[in-house]
Amino acid sequence: MPSLAAESRLRSGFRTAGRLLLGGFLILAGVSHLTWSREAFYAQVPPWLPLDVNFVVVASGLVEIGLGLGLLLLRRRPALGWVVAAFFVAIFPGNISQFATGTDSFGLNSDQSRGIRLLFQPVLVVWALWSTGAWREWRQSRRARRSGN
Repeated sequence: MPSLAAESRLRSGFRTAGRLLLGGFLILAGVSHLTWSREAFYAQVPPWLPLDVNFVVVASGLVEIGLGLGLLLLRRRPALGWVVAAFFVAIFPGNISQFATGTDSFGLNSDQSRGIRLLFQPVLVVWALWSTGAWREWRQSRRARRSGN
């Protein structure tokens, strides 16, 4: 039977791998915003957004690269986890817009495929919070407040 310390190290290792994978994913997605997939990302900019489509795609790509680098390099990970989760929430209207307008992009060429994609956005939010320890830190601070009162 593994010790608590060994289990903790294993969980920490999984979280670290998850954080590094998410950071790499964000960097790759950000670079694709700026290069080979720029036009495909136009489909995710809601038509009601009063900003230039190219600006939104480039800016969101730069933000993704920055967040990805942060996940790979920064020490204050729980705070960064909340920022990454907020980013995923902020871009969710673009995914909803792509579904609502029936815009094909990234191989999402049916309402079903665009709808399934919507289900993955909450997974990204949870992934950001879990892999950075943000969720764990929040739960621990709630417990500490409850026990301190």
